[in-house]
Amino acid sequence: NPPANFPVLPLPVANASCTNTQQAYFSTERTGGVNGAVIPANINTNQRIYIIRHAEAHPDPGNRFEDGNIVGAGQWRTLDLPNALRGKISPNMVYSIDPAQWYFTGYFNVSYVRPSLTVLPYAIANNLPYYLVSSFSMLDPNEPQLASDFFFTGGIFTNQTVLLAWESSRIKPLINALLNSYGISSQPLLPTAWPSTDYDTIWTVEIDAQGNLAVDNALCEGIDSTKLPVMTPQF
Repeated sequence: NPPANFPVLPLPVANASCTNTQQAYFSTERTGGVNGAVIPANINTNQRIYIIRHAEAHPDPGNRFEDGNIVGAGQWRTLDLPNALRGKISPNMVYSIDPAQWYFTGYFNVSYVRPSLTVLPYAIANNLPYYLVSSFSMLDPNEPQLASDFFFTGGIFTNQTVLLAWESSRIKPLINALLNSYGISSQPLLPTAWPSTDYDTIWTVEIDAQGNLAVDNALCEGIDSTKLPVMTPQF
């Protein structure tokens, strides 16, 4: 007989300002007719996507252990995410990777549930529709372009604001694929590396009514990773 309200964490979560982010501030634009930019013919319009990394995972740097899940600190982050993002973003839908279609190979073979576990509490707390991306494999060599086509072309996400949880090493390649679709080689792309301990940075992608593009990482979740409890919250 669970309560109807969203669970209140047993302890407050420590906040951090966006100036504490581990990624240098980055902002770029692609405007039709400026510096040779050409707006793609099938680009979405009036769209905004906030892209976040999954919550804290096992810290083993050698990847000798992997279960596709979050750790205790990550559960604190996921359950506090509705509070942390209140007033910062206002999505009308939530997306993540489908955990059923991505399995690690080699030393381990697991379902990759981290992104979905990260944003599902936000969707529940805000009564938002929640969807899984399953139409392409995250292990496909052409995944950045497939993801860019899925989220930014075809009109499905026109006039929509989306919160998207993605895998960190694939966030910037996804954005770069979108930037490249505007046909400019002289403007900056994102450095693809993502700091392993950065779970806080938010990348914002906006496409206006004409199809002009703006990308930046000015926002953050504002959760201090270093102060999250190691053990899961006890209710």
